[in-house]
Amino acid sequence: MTDASFYEHLFGVRGKVALVTGGSRGIGLMIAEGLVRAGARVYISSRKVEACEEAERELAPYGDCIAIPCDISTLEGCEVLASAIQAREDKLDILVNNAGLTWSLDVDEFHEKAWDRIVNLDLKSPFFLMQKLLPQLRAAASAEQRASVINISSVNSLKPSNLRNYSYVAAKAGLNQLSAQLARDLMADHINVNVIAPGPFKSKMTAPLYATEELDQEVTASFPMKRWGRMEDAAGLTIFLSSRAGSYLTGVTLPCDGGATTIG
Repeated sequence: MTDASFYEHLFGVRGKVALVTGGSRGIGLMIAEGLVRAGARVYISSRKVEACEEAERELAPYGDCIAIPCDISTLEGCEVLASAIQAREDKLDILVNNAGLTWSLDVDEFHEKAWDRIVNLDLKSPFFLMQKLLPQLRAAASAEQRASVINISSVNSLKPSNLRNYSYVAAKAGLNQLSAQLARDLMADHINVNVIAPGPFKSKMTAPLYATEELDQEVTASFPMKRWGRMEDAAGLTIFLSSRAGSYLTGVTLPCDGGATTIG
């Protein structure tokens, strides 16, 4: 085996089928781009049709990317997206549950809508979408080639912040523990379930932190590595967890934050 073929054997995801929710922007788009560039056939989904179509056009030059617009904030939406994947694919090697929202309000003003909307999308939907796609995940999985579910959490699930995003931190912390339980229960199905907890990446959620160049420089200076997360950071960890190189890891939450949870 040559060095190049060994590298592909260890880290390759070429030919695998992946679904990335919330894949039209931010970290989801970064992950989708990395998977497409690495040779996977990638389905991306988000609520807005225009955003999905734009992301599909952006990633098309790199490989096989198919957009399926869908709102998965309800059980019905999860069923619609799962059915769309099932109509196109017999198997699903990689499921990345990235779609999410946040909501910040003072503790005295935090209301039920801010709780239910976030928990429904950030915690409930990843479970039920995975549940509906279990036949495709099981079809892709074997002892030699384990299927991979990767849930995107947040460093806020590991360390408090000053954002007052109560339902968000509760949902993301719940997602961490849910993933560990699923990893245990799906072990015999050869399906790995892991969590990536991103730190500072540029996205719609973090846009207020880099609204001006001056603010961006001030905020970046507070990061341990003095930079924002990049596409290679989020996509690289996803590819690792989806390949043979990461196949011995399941049920873990991995911060992808430049040291923010331990040093910052």
